[in-house]
Amino acid sequence: MDCAYFDAGRCRSCSLMGQPYADQLAGKQAHAEALLAPFAVDSWLTPVASAEASYRNKAKMVVGGTVDAPTIGILDADGHGIDLQACGICSPGHRAAFPAIARFITLARIRPYDVATRTGELKHLIVTESPDGELMIRFVLRSTEPVARIRKHLPSLLAELPSARVVTVNLLPEHKAVVEGADEIVLTEQQTLPMRLNDVTMHLRPQSFFQTNSEIAAALYAVARDWIRDLAPDSAWDLYSGVGGFALHLATAADASGTGPAPVAGGPQVTGIETSVEAVASAELSRSDAALERVRFAAGDATAFALGAEASAVPDLVVVNPPRRGIGPELAAWLEASEVSNVLYSSCNAASLAKDLAAMPSLRPVRARVFDMFPQTTHFEVMVLLERRVPVVE
Repeated sequence: MDCAYFDAGRCRSCSLMGQPYADQLAGKQAHAEALLAPFAVDSWLTPVASAEASYRNKAKMVVGGTVDAPTIGILDADGHGIDLQACGICSPGHRAAFPAIARFITLARIRPYDVATRTGELKHLIVTESPDGELMIRFVLRSTEPVARIRKHLPSLLAELPSARVVTVNLLPEHKAVVEGADEIVLTEQQTLPMRLNDVTMHLRPQSFFQTNSEIAAALYAVARDWIRDLAPDSAWDLYSGVGGFALHLATAADASGTGPAPVAGGPQVTGIETSVEAVASAELSRSDAALERVRFAAGDATAFALGAEASAVPDLVVVNPPRRGIGPELAAWLEASEVSNVLYSSCNAASLAKDLAAMPSLRPVRARVFDMFPQTTHFEVMVLLERRVPVVE
């Protein structure tokens, strides 16, 4: 993939831009295999490749420039806006929406935030596109000052962008290097964005995490479901469950013809644990819509939940999909000492995965696969299925 912004030195976010994609994928596979070599993975499956371009379903853009000529992209070293509305890794829906949103910024007189002077209102624009082409648009503001004007002119934006289903204002009053704040004002009647992957529909609320690459996320969940189906667990925990991607796929499976969802022997009893209350609300809505009575979600810390569980409640399977830091020593120690038969570990940082595996020597990696969630960058997802070693009786 080629990028005019990268070639001109205007944006260097995609560090592998211009490198042949086959080489990128081979390098990620080699890196993952090298990091996990000490654990003697039984079987490495072929890596799952992504589309090279237009793969991002979520664009987090800094708004700069002026109210009459806003930029949507990033800031340079001096805090000036660099416009990236034609960014090639953003989805086609993003690229079609950016010009209309720029015109709306001017129409509603939403002054872009100036980092140097700490004046202005509009800091970031966060746009998510669903697999069905619908949009969630979030304006990250310093205060509520522009909200009345945004409400007044919102019908014009919705008329120009009929794909926009959810529009919100997020409030970030502090001057700090974060993308969004804690408070959200939903301006549309529809409050969640349906994200349909495989035969599962997840409802995405504004502050809920969702995998960046819908195509690869669908593959990740489908492979996880295949691996788990072979295990046929009666009970499972999905720790760091987010909006429920793994839990909902675990609880459903394709019927014999492969044309639709059906319970697998009633499905396992699944518990999803996630710190984000917004994500839990999203997951509960999806569970309710799918009528999955043996699935529940709760807000809480994954490690605290596991450490506080009664021995009789320990499941057959634990799924973990932690942030880049990994699951950490406490949860790894609990899994090592537990009677959990299998662990499915999905990691966005193979280095922290390797560190966690070293702390769980009783759990043997039997399958591993790389999923290229982030083409043109060094990042990737790797999923490993762990099986408890059977003690040798002498």
